[in-house]
Amino acid sequence: MSYQLAIVGALTFLALLAHIFGGIRESLSVAPAKLADTEKVANFEALERNWVQSMCAFQLVTVDLLVLSALLFLLAFTDVLLQKQLIGFGLAAFYFLWGCAWLVQIFALRRKAKDYLLLGHWFFWFGCSALIYWGSLSL
Repeated sequence: MSYQLAIVGALTFLALLAHIFGGIRESLSVAPAKLADTEKVANFEALERNWVQSMCAFQLVTVDLLVLSALLFLLAFTDVLLQKQLIGFGLAAFYFLWGCAWLVQIFALRRKAKDYLLLGHWFFWFGCSALIYWGSLSL
């Protein structure tokens, strides 16, 4: 058993629950139809289509979190998977890349310094990456 992988699996599962119950509600709260008068906004259809696309992409992350938490629990508690260490290192790299992508997006959007802390998902991804790498060393 790898405690580090179990911890990240549990954290990822908690992130999944927060994503489902909190994130969806927040995303629905910014639906263009709720925020704007449909007749007065130029290109309202395009705005709404872009919002729907964002919601669909948001749900892809839900699937990722579900699969990642299941995979981490399998690695932590079973010997079902072959080459567990290699899979663990791959997951560590995946979480690290998610952290990098998050920081790049904040930077590209030219956000203020406080947003790096307020939108601190990158810290979660880097911390999980380190724990996965550490736990994978003992697989």
